Parts: sequence; structure tokens; C-alpha cells
Amino acid sequence: MRAIRYHEFGDPSVLELETVERLSPDADEVLVATRAIGVNPCDTLRRQGLWGDELPLIPGSDVAGVVERVGERVTRFDVGDRVFGTIPHLNVSGARGDRQGTYAEFVVAREDRLARLPDDVGFDVGAGLGLVGITAWRALLHFGDLEPGQTCLVHGGSGGVGHVAVQLAATLGATVVATASADHAPTVAELGADVVLDYRRDDLRDAVTDAASGGVDVVLDHMLGEYAQFDIDVSAYGGTVVAIGGNYDSPVIEDLTAAIGKDLTIQPMDMFNEPNIDVVLERLAHLLDVGRLTVEVARTYDLGDAAEAQRAVVEDSFPGKLVLVP
Repeated sequence: MRAIRYHEFGDPSVLELETVERLSPDADEVLVATRAIGVNPCDTLRRQGLWGDELPLIPGSDVAGVVERVGERVTRFDVGDRVFGTIPHLNVSGARGDRQGTYAEFVVAREDRLARLPDDVGFDVGAGLGLVGITAWRALLHFGDLEPGQTCLVHGGSGGVGHVAVQLAATLGATVVATASADHAPTVAELGADVVLDYRRDDLRDAVTDAASGGVDVVLDHMLGEYAQFDIDVSAYGGTVVAIGGNYDSPVIEDLTAAIGKDLTIQPMDMFNEPNIDVVLERLAHLLDVGRLTVEVARTYDLGDAAEAQRAVVEDSFPGKLVLVP
């Protein structure tokens, strides 16, 4: 099969299109014929060697496709099923995760990493949803405990996680305040944000506080190193700041007493520490099916153009996700 691999860490130029042996599924695994592959910023961090992988390696975590073969203990899927999902790079104990990534014509995944993709939903949408959907779900529901009538601030409302979080928060009945560039603000509003604010405006702190009628109940932040004090200042009493990922400098908190006085919870979370991936994926699939959730696919690339896609996912500005097609 064709796959993208790299034999050394480095910039996107280390990504090579190769012909490699197709893996066979173990007893609890599924072989998926890939139709689309989601591109995530964390793929680029892995490529740079920040996670200490053994090489060579096929990158990627998100996939959508058709079940080609099933292991003898697989009970949830049959050959021919349309599926989507995400393959964690690490499991909850910190051990190595699945054997290889998803930038390939065929992918082997445990059945609990997948869910059925609704018939009317494109493979590109399914491929773009896995990791960002699980992250947004965990941030808002597991850690944020977001409830109807509360106010949620989503930093980067047009980004991968952000644009899914906007939709989930709106579906939950929250008032959604999102930041985005002026170019992407209309898209974020169409996805369900009640208020969209240009993240570059000088009075952003006051604008968020005004939009939230005095304070935000749940903040979703992927740049805590830059916005920690901001998040504290705009939060309501008893609020929660959920910090996703870790690709940022250590947060600088100038006034910790403000957080103490508000009884705030500052909750870091890792994007890969979800033990019940299949359960969350099934919930996301239902929302796709009933039209309450979608993925904005900004661009689609051929598998052989993975290097350009990885460059773009870090350097370019676009709403939603980038997707590879084998």
C-alpha cells in the first residue's frame, strides 16, 4: 500500500510517499480502507520528534473509510461498514498507542477507536472530526460541565477544535462567545456563536465581559500561555478554564488572587487521554446524523502532498480542517 513515512525527525520535507507492507488486523482490530485522513497540528509536533517515537513512522491520527477486514473478536463492525475515528498516539497510561498512523491507503485500528459514519455524511467530514471532536466534547462536558443557560468562551472559534466546540456549546443551549479573525467571523457565527469578537481588538477583555453579562462560566483555551490572566479576568465566580494541549509557554498569571477570589478551576487536559473513545465518537456521529454538527473542510490534498498539508496546518489561516485523500 502507499503511505507517508518519515525516517528522521525534521521539517515537512522529511515526509516521503512510500510503498509499504499492509498491516493485518489482530483479533480486536479492524482494517480500514482509507477514504480520507484528517490533518492535525499535533501531527507536526510528532514529526519534529517531540514525542520520542521510534522510526520509521506513518504519521496521523484521524481516519474515515470502509471496513476491509475484521479480527475474530470484533463484534461492532462488519466488512463494508463506513467508519470514522481517531488513533491515539499514547494511551491513558502513557504507553505507546496504536502501531502506526493514518497517512496511508489502509489503516489498522482497534474497534474501540472507531464509530459508524452516517450514510449521508462525507468521508472528508468524518476524517476531520475524530480528534477535534473528542477534544471539544471532553473539554466542554467532562471538564467544563457546561450547562444550558451558561456562557462559554471559545478562543479560536474557527479552528479545528474551536469550530466544533462552538457547535457543541450551542447545541447544549449555552450562550457562545467566540474569538476569531474578521475574515472567519461569518463562518463562526453560522456555526452557532452568539457573539464573535476579533481576537486582535484592544478592548477584547471588556468586550468578552460585556458579551457574557459580567463573566464566562466555561473558557476553552488552546493558548493558555498567552491568555491565562485574560481567562481569569473574564471568568465568572465558580467558572472553569479548560486548557487543551500543551504546545505553549508556561502560563504567566500576574494576579492569582483574582482566580482565588472567584473559586476558579483551571483544568489542563491532554487531547489523547480519553479511555472511552468509541462512546464519544458514537455521540458525535449522532449529532452528524441529525444535522447538529458538521466539519468545515477548508482544503483537500492528495496523500502525496502531505508535506504541503502539514506546512499549511501550522502556517496558514483557514476555518475548520485540512484533509488528505489517498
